[in-house]
Order: sequence, then structure tokens, then C-alpha cells
Amino acid sequence: MNKVSIEKAAQQFAGDGNLIIHNLGNGLIHQTFQVTNADTQKKIVLQAINKNVFKNPGDILFNYELVYNFLVERGSEITIPAPAHSKSNQLLWIDEDDNYWRATAFVANSFSPDIASDEEAAYTVAKSFANFTRSLSGLNANKLKSIIPGFHNLSFRYNQFEDAIATAPLDRLLKATHVIAELRQRKHFVGWYEMISASPDYPDRVMHHDCKISNILFDSDSGKVICPVDLDTLMPGKFFSDLGDMIRSMACTVDENSNKWEEIDIRPAFYKNIVKGYLEGIGDIFSKQEKNDINYAGLIMIYMQSLRFVSDFLNNDIYYKISYPEQNLNRTLNQLILLEKLEAFLNT
Repeated sequence: MNKVSIEKAAQQFAGDGNLIIHNLGNGLIHQTFQVTNADTQKKIVLQAINKNVFKNPGDILFNYELVYNFLVERGSEITIPAPAHSKSNQLLWIDEDDNYWRATAFVANSFSPDIASDEEAAYTVAKSFANFTRSLSGLNANKLKSIIPGFHNLSFRYNQFEDAIATAPLDRLLKATHVIAELRQRKHFVGWYEMISASPDYPDRVMHHDCKISNILFDSDSGKVICPVDLDTLMPGKFFSDLGDMIRSMACTVDENSNKWEEIDIRPAFYKNIVKGYLEGIGDIFSKQEKNDINYAGLIMIYMQSLRFVSDFLNNDIYYKISYPEQNLNRTLNQLILLEKLEAFLNT
């Protein structure tokens, strides 16, 4: 992104005058900037939306405005940064190079940690995202646009897996034989997913779909949670999506790129605090069936991620970035071991 394009976009949302612009954060998807109009003291967060990842940027803004207005109208204690409008009163501005820009109000005196350092932090993260879903329980989730269709649809992901097996190069197929067999043995998870998808006891809910501590703003003075941010993947989802991904990413002893197989395990205190925080935050909006099946959340999301990694390996690594040839296969094995550890933990 060249300097002129950034400055023009900044003028659209922060106004004319003496603009101070600098990079904000280290996100991998969008280019993000903090912009301050020194003349008016207006401060915004400006982003160039990555069109290669998000094919319909307008849908992101539609969902954001819908949720923002709902929270304001309900007088919710949970708020999100106000969307900023361009000079032409639009939430989305397209420059002459076909770059898509959007902006929100800058939340002063705030910070976002990179990792949940202990089980109490994991509890706080889980409770915060659950509070967010609970605060939107009066909003019909199906009014939201589906930003990434099939994102957490386990049937879809399993079919992708089988399709990849059918067309994979022989050398990759042979290398993946063991993990393919293990994943096929767990196809019962797909049956469970199809059961809940057809049942009114497991309704679609407003889910964040990218639940990590770096997507929560904390007050710099009090240390208290302000609000969740990075709502690009906000869309309808089932009860397991957010909780399951937090278990997958925070309850594990090592991350998904580790090849130290013997070190992969579930941290019991983290797991229990994540589930406890989520259930406390979600309150009474979950059905009896959702609460009874709460331990499926981590199993489903780890299984789904295993399918996605091995499918990409069989498809010649077209989706996930890799730094060495068999990284996606090793990521699959990592997640499969984690799944086995969680199965054993839940059966003790």
C-alpha cells in the first residue's frame, strides 16, 4: 500500500488537516493504521480490507453496523467502537486502485495482550466472548451475512477432506495414510454435527469466530475488559464455534506448529477455566442440550482443524502458508495428537 493511497483514505474518514498516521498492530490479514487529525483531535483506526481473504467487504460492514446499532439501541453494557463514515457518508470507501477502506473510532487508553498467560486470563477471555454472544441474543443471527460460507460446517469440511483424498498426488497420499485413517475413524463427529444442525435445540447464534485474547481490548489503567474487536468473521454459528476454538488454542501445551509430539497435551486448569468462564458469560441463553454437550466444543473444533490441515496438504498447500514442505501434514498430526489427548482427558 503506497503512502498516497493511505493518506487519501485517512482524509476520507478523519477529515482534512494535519493528519498523523502510523501503523497499528501486527495483523496478518489487513493493513491497519492509527490516524489522528491534529487540527480536530479526531482519532480513528483505519484499515485496508484484504479482498483476497474477504471477497465481499461490504458484508463485513453490514454486519458491523447491524451489531453496533443493536447494542446501542438496547443500551448494552457491552459496546464496540463506533463505525466511521467517509466524506460521502459511506462506511466503505473504494479508492482509485480498487482498495477497500473502512474505519472505526479509536479507543483511547486501551491495549490487547498477545497471549493468555495463565488460566485466569483464559477464563477472562472465554467469559468476555460469551458475554458478547449473550448481549446479542435478542438479535436474529440469520440477519447477519455469512462472511465465510461453511466456515465451521463440519460436513462441508469433511467432504473437502474426502475430495482432497480423491485427487491427491500419490506421494502425498502415502505420507498422509495414517492421519487419514485416524480421521476417518472419527467420522461420528460429523454425524453428531448433522444431528445438531437439524435440531431446534441448537439454534444459530451470533458468534465471533476468531476468539483470542489479542481480539479483546482491555483498559490500560484498570485492566478490565472493554470490548471484543476484529469482528470481520462475526456471523451465525453453532454453540461450539467460539468455545471450541478457545479450547483448541488456549488449553493446549504447545501451538499447532510444534513438532515436539511428546509435549502436546491438554492443560486441565486452562480447559476447566475456559469452560467455566464461557458458561458463566453465556448465562441462561443456552439450551439444556447445548449445556449438556458443552464438552463436544473442543473435540469438534480440533477435529475440524485436523481435517483442514490435511486437506490443504493433499491439495498441495494452496491455503495455509508453510515454511517447509510437510508443515501442513505435521500440523495435522499435531492436532490429531491434541484431539487424542482431549478425548482421554474427558474420559477420565
